[in-house]
Amino acid sequence: MTIRIAMWSGPRNLSTAMMRSFGSRSDTFVSDEPFYGAYLKATGDLQPMADQVMASMDCDWASVARTMAGPCPTGAPIWYQKHMAHHMVGPIAHDDLPSLTHAFLIRDPARVVASYAAKRVAVRPDHLGVERQVEFFEREADRLGRAPPVVDSADILANPEGVLSRLCREIGIEWDPAMLLWQAGLRETDGIWASHWYDAVAASTGFGPPDQGQVELDDDARRVADTCRPYYERLAEHRITA
Repeated sequence: MTIRIAMWSGPRNLSTAMMRSFGSRSDTFVSDEPFYGAYLKATGDLQPMADQVMASMDCDWASVARTMAGPCPTGAPIWYQKHMAHHMVGPIAHDDLPSLTHAFLIRDPARVVASYAAKRVAVRPDHLGVERQVEFFEREADRLGRAPPVVDSADILANPEGVLSRLCREIGIEWDPAMLLWQAGLRETDGIWASHWYDAVAASTGFGPPDQGQVELDDDARRVADTCRPYYERLAEHRITA
């Protein structure tokens, strides 16, 4: 039986490095933002390569959900699914994937805004997806009767083995030291958008150094970060530490 892990993240949250980490395991298959095409079709959001993205993937919400809950394409024992919470604007939510183990990846919103704004002309609070993460987290906590796993990118960068080994225990899989290193370059499992977004990850062979220093934001960016901070802090109360 395949263990399906739905990792709900926001953009610029270390999410692709986490996908690399799980993809380095010999027992794991990974999927890259499977609802992205459906999101673009529903919203018309002017993302880079939007037309190519939609042409490259299934853009039907229910069809994607059935695929994510169905057989793993490779038959691997573990299927790691990288999901963007802000993509979930259609009729599908985490509740429609009850056979998946749901976890949450967060990052300080000031650092997200600083990183994300460098790739976009403008950024809005809904682009960070953290309010939707809180919604899914609380509904999943109600379903489980306990808090689902939450990991903070800052904690992962400070102690990758310590935090990820605890995450593995929380989601019911064995820790594998292979998660700490990977080969540089892009992957067949990367979305077609990798050529625009994944420069840093493609050049990496492991997790980078911890975040350090203060970030500088203009007034508009600071307002976005401040709007998102209460949601981030709600999730951070439950984060796994080493």
